[in-house]
Amino acid sequence: MDGESAFSRLLTCPVLCLSLPVSELRTKDLERVNKAIAELKAKEMRGLTKDQKEELAAGEKVRAWLEEDKDVRHGDWSAREVEWLNANPLISAKPVAYLVNLTEKAYTTKKSKWLPKVAAWVAEHGGGPVIPFSGSFESRLTDMPDDEAAKAQEEAGAPSALPKIIRTGFSHIQLIYFFTAGEDEVKCWQIRKGCKAPQAAGAIHTDFERGFICAEVMHYEDLKELGNEAAVKSGGKYRQEGKLYTVLDGDVIYFKFNVTSTGKK
Repeated sequence: MDGESAFSRLLTCPVLCLSLPVSELRTKDLERVNKAIAELKAKEMRGLTKDQKEELAAGEKVRAWLEEDKDVRHGDWSAREVEWLNANPLISAKPVAYLVNLTEKAYTTKKSKWLPKVAAWVAEHGGGPVIPFSGSFESRLTDMPDDEAAKAQEEAGAPSALPKIIRTGFSHIQLIYFFTAGEDEVKCWQIRKGCKAPQAAGAIHTDFERGFICAEVMHYEDLKELGNEAAVKSGGKYRQEGKLYTVLDGDVIYFKFNVTSTGKK
């Protein structure tokens, strides 16, 4: 993977990094909410259905919240209002992690007068992860071969913040990883946290979910500690799970499935 392009894409991800002031993000949300409300109001003269009346009420409640300079993610919304928000995705409804770009010296020495102030501001505005990093340090590391980058981090006394940023971003938007492995390759798949085994199988291929029989599971940490699959099995940490199993972050899974050719239904 090209390190520089990966890092630049990461920093433009709206879940992780805000490129506009918070007030401007709410203004953008208000524009979208007002448009949705206006479309429903235009139909009001002809009479609204029950669903449309509920949509209008939800939109007006969200608008009132935004007009009080509050982010949508901090609101207390009913199930119907959540449905409306899902149909009208808003920027201020997204989870937020705050990346604080420091000079390389401030990052490696872990000394910055700004960090406590940023952390205090975040705490006063709803909270969220605060991750210090140095763009110049990360850029320098991405231009190096792996061995030189490892040596540079050791000499600086500070690791790259990129792995922490990626992990935080994934966990903050409720995504996890699981792995499948064979003799010739290992693949990593991403799914929503809380997915059951059949739905995880479906991330690989719809036939896997449709014909799901069971999942043979071990965890990466157990595999790393014990060294190989045989040792995991002898250690009693290789197990068979059914349709109700909730996949965990870092699971290594072998799916068993059977799909018969019965024609389209």
